[in-house]
Amino acid sequence: MDRMYEAISLFRRKKYDECIEKCTEILDSNPLDQAAWCLKMRAITQRVYVDDIETEDALESDIFDTNIVATAPRPGTSLKTSVASTSSNNLPFSARPRTSTGRPLTGIVRPGTQKRPGSTLESLKTSRPLTSQSSRAIRIGTAAMLSQKDGPFIQVSRLNISKYARDPCLSKPLFEYLFYCEGDVRNAMELAVLATQYCEFKDWWWKVQLAKCYVVLSLPREAEEQLRSALKQQNHVETFIRLSRIYTRLDQPLAALDVCKTGLEVFPNDVTLLVEMARLNENLENSSMSIRFYRSAVIEDAMNTESIACIGMYHFYNNQPELALRYYRRVLAMGAHSAELYNNLGLCCLYSQQLDLTLSCFQRALDLAIDPLIKAEVWYNLAHTALAAGDLELAILCLNICINADPTHAPAFNNLAVLHQKTGRKDLAKVYFQSAKNLQEDMEEANANLEILLKK
Repeated sequence: MDRMYEAISLFRRKKYDECIEKCTEILDSNPLDQAAWCLKMRAITQRVYVDDIETEDALESDIFDTNIVATAPRPGTSLKTSVASTSSNNLPFSARPRTSTGRPLTGIVRPGTQKRPGSTLESLKTSRPLTSQSSRAIRIGTAAMLSQKDGPFIQVSRLNISKYARDPCLSKPLFEYLFYCEGDVRNAMELAVLATQYCEFKDWWWKVQLAKCYVVLSLPREAEEQLRSALKQQNHVETFIRLSRIYTRLDQPLAALDVCKTGLEVFPNDVTLLVEMARLNENLENSSMSIRFYRSAVIEDAMNTESIACIGMYHFYNNQPELALRYYRRVLAMGAHSAELYNNLGLCCLYSQQLDLTLSCFQRALDLAIDPLIKAEVWYNLAHTALAAGDLELAILCLNICINADPTHAPAFNNLAVLHQKTGRKDLAKVYFQSAKNLQEDMEEANANLEILLKK
C-alpha cells in the first residue's frame, strides 16, 4: 500500500499519532515532500486542537484592557451587575453558587478553559530574532521544512512567511499549526495579514483568523471590525458566536443577544446559537428566557448535555427536585460519570425523600472526586443529609472533614458554629462564626449569628 495513501487513511480515522509516524517515515526519505509535510502538520494540530470559541470567565479583568465601560450601567444591560429575579415562582439566582467572576454555576464544565500557549502575557514576550539561513544547499523557503531528529518539527524562525502566504493549500494548515501548537501569535498574525492581502480581502476565513489573533492580544475592537467584515462576505455560525463573545467581553450583553438573534434568522434553530443565548440570559439572571432557549436546544438536539443539566438545576432551585432528578438521570444514562453529577443526584434524592439512594450517590461522588474542593462540597452536602436524619454529631464530623479539605469554606464554618451553639459549646461557636466572617465578609448569616451570640 502506498505510504501516503495509508497516512491519509489514518488521518481520516483520527489516528493522529500513527499518521504522524507514517508522515515522518515519508519525510525521512524525502524531506521536501510538501504533501507529507502538510499532512503531518494537520495531524499535529488536530491532536492538540482546542475549541477556542468556548471561553470561561470572559469578564475576567485584564491588566492590558484599555476599553472603558460605564461604572454604573443600567440594570439588565451589564453582566457585572446582579439583578435578582422578581418572579414569584422563581428562586432568585443570587441564591445559587457562583464562580469567582460571578457567573452562576450550571453544573457543566465547558471545554477550552485550560490555559494554552499564546495567552496574552506569553504573546507579549519578546520573540527571538530571525536567524539567517543558508541557500547553498537548500532553496530559500524550504529550510523550515527540514526538521532534525529530537528537534522541532518546523523551525519557525526560518519560515518564509511571505512565500507560504501565497499558497492557499499550505497557508491555512500552517496558520493553525502556529496558532494552536506553537502559540506563536505574532507569526500567525503576520501570515494571516499577508494571506488576506494576497487574496484581495475576499476570503472571510482569514478575517476570522485575524480576529482570533486580535482577541488573544486583547484588541477586541479590531477583532469586531474583522468579524463584521467577514459576515458581509459569508454568514457562518462560528462568526456569529465569536462576535457575540467580543460583545460579552466588552460587557455589552444586549449587543451580544442582538448578534445571536441575527444569526438565528440566518440559521433557524441552530443549537449553538440557542445555547449561547441561553447562557447570556442566564448571566443576565433572566431565568425564564434562559430555560426557554435551553428547552429549544434540547428539542433540536436531545443529546445536548449542558442544556439538560441546566434545566435540571433550574427545577432544583425552584423546589422541584423530582423533575431535576429526571434530567440528571438522563445525563447519567448518556454516559456522563463525574463527581459533580453524582453530587447533584444525591441532593435531588435527598430533597425528594428518596433517602435510600442518597448515601449511595454521595459515596459514588466521593469515589470519583479528585479535587479537594469537590470533596469538600460533597462532605458539606453529607452534613445536610445527617441533619435530615437528626444526627448532629455526624453532621459535625462531616463539616470538620469538609473544612480539612477546604479551609476556606465559609458556609461550613457558619453551619459548624450553629451546631456547636445548639450543643452548648458557645466558645467554639463564637470562634467558628468569626472564622466564617473573616473568610466571607458579606456573609449575612455569619454576621447575624455572631451578633445574636454576643448579645446573649
